Amino acid sequence: MEPRFLLLSDVAAELNVSDSQVYHMVRSGELPAIKIGGRGQWRVERTRLEEYIARKYAETAEWVAGNPLVERLPE
Repeated sequence: MEPRFLLLSDVAAELNVSDSQVYHMVRSGELPAIKIGGRGQWRVERTRLEEYIARKYAETAEWVAGNPLVERLPE
């Protein structure tokens, strides 16, 4: 069974980005997370991460649709 909550380092590994990038995403509110424990450690719920990924797929698809690839003519 997969854990419900992930460490920021686990999220970074899932997304193949740095820990600091995930921390910035969390602090900016881009990726929902909670702070727990006396030291205020961040945790991301797995379902929130999956929602984030789905949202990014949708944003990327919209961007691609609005920015079609233009083939260059041979010189």
